[in-house]
Amino acid sequence: MNKTLYIVRHGQTDLNKRGIIQGRGMNTDLNDEGRRQAVLFYDAYNNVPFDKIYISELKRTQQSVQPFIDLGIPYEKLAGLDELGWGIHEGQAATPENKAEFLQIMRDWLDGKLDEKFEGGESPNEVKARQLDALKVIMSHPEEETVLICMHGRAMRLLLCLLTGKPLTEMDSFPHQNLVLYKVYYDGDKYEIVDFNNAEHLKNS
Repeated sequence: MNKTLYIVRHGQTDLNKRGIIQGRGMNTDLNDEGRRQAVLFYDAYNNVPFDKIYISELKRTQQSVQPFIDLGIPYEKLAGLDELGWGIHEGQAATPENKAEFLQIMRDWLDGKLDEKFEGGESPNEVKARQLDALKVIMSHPEEETVLICMHGRAMRLLLCLLTGKPLTEMDSFPHQNLVLYKVYYDGDKYEIVDFNNAEHLKNS
């Protein structure tokens, strides 16, 4: 079974723009820039014959690929594609105190302490568990040869580690911005990133 996965991060929201933590608990809308990014991505990729679209349960992912859904392409929401939960820090503006807490938890994760999490939030290992469930669903349909997946920044980094066999401690080796594309090819045995952090479509404005 061969499968090509087009994996994108959602478009910009006002909280992205203002540097406020979103996470799984913040169900925000795209802003004007995010909607513009969605149109640019659609203009660049509407010729791709997507068999199915998978999105998270947060509306910013559906809004980012709505033009494709409007073509009649079937779509499915999977909780496994939701963003990592940042717990008590969601919705907070950056302060010296929470910046220090974020730096510390990032260090912990890079050091392999992948069960660490903020109060009320999720650890990388917990996100990995639900991503494996989502991946099982996505990969259980051999007839869906070309798939569009819209998800979230930190979660996307973790998923790309999963697909490529990297340890989750290397999540930061996958840069991203709003509505950037990672294209991944599965040859029936292994996953290979064939388009890495592609933002060319965003330069067409």
